[in-house]
Amino acid sequence: MKAAVLATDDQLRMTEIAEPVPGRGEVAIRVAYAGVQWGDVLIRDGHFPTPRPFVPGFEASGQVVAVGEGVDPARVGEQVIALTSSGGFAEVVVVPSVLAIAAPTVDSRTAAAFGWVTSTAYDLINTVAGVRPGQSVLIHAAAGGVGTLAGQFARAAGAGRVVGVVGNPAQVDYARQIGYDLVLSREEFPQALDGEHFDVILDPIGGQTRLANLERLAAHGRIVVYGNIATFEPVSVSANDLLMRGTSMLTYNSNLLSQTHPERLADSVRRALELVGDGKVGIDITAEYELADVETAIADLAGGATRGKSIVRIG
Repeated sequence: MKAAVLATDDQLRMTEIAEPVPGRGEVAIRVAYAGVQWGDVLIRDGHFPTPRPFVPGFEASGQVVAVGEGVDPARVGEQVIALTSSGGFAEVVVVPSVLAIAAPTVDSRTAAAFGWVTSTAYDLINTVAGVRPGQSVLIHAAAGGVGTLAGQFARAAGAGRVVGVVGNPAQVDYARQIGYDLVLSREEFPQALDGEHFDVILDPIGGQTRLANLERLAAHGRIVVYGNIATFEPVSVSANDLLMRGTSMLTYNSNLLSQTHPERLADSVRRALELVGDGKVGIDITAEYELADVETAIADLAGGATRGKSIVRIG
């Protein structure tokens, strides 16, 4: 089968490899589309010690074509959203059965774009931050895959005011169309907020932005950390300072959750899928690539050219 393989020289190449066979508790999926996400950038740039050769791609849509031992044979033929640890940029991918979630209410393109970002956005707002009606929410990377969805999930949860911050001024108008009350470029944050504080802040940025976010938390506010786009350098936070204002710093790691409690992740996928299927939350697919152009797709995301969600057509 064809696959985009990250070789030992860290270059992505189209390669013919053996088709994988599902083991116990797994299913094989004939891939229709695969989503492009930040994990692909991190793997490409060597932030995780992944052996080469390696087939990237962590989210896909398609049809179950085979099942391993212990999996109901009736799943063959099922249209699914697949969350995987590798292999999405290939014609067939094998994933744990629990993370191949039936997706009868959306088409294959939307199912691929759904990927990790939609369940992540859902969990950030509902499971971790616990946004309640009337609360104010600040979301960084508001024009990205998670950000465009988190703003919508915040609205669905009843948030009273939702403010977004984007990486550059060219993304401001796009993020406004998603429904934010106010959108700032990163250069304008936090000065343009004029002293405004928030009940919930979503922070995938890190570094000095993280410290600035802490200063923008309202009493009893929560900051949720789920990435380090700007820098992996750690920042120091005083638990005593948090205690005095009743504020909290929380983290979310969807990859870890898939390993420790995959059923919880799958449940969040289903809950988020209901909102997408009902039209209450929309996934904005802004770019579609061919399998041979995976390297370009990842580079576009890394360079900030991607807005919303991009996908790769496989089958």
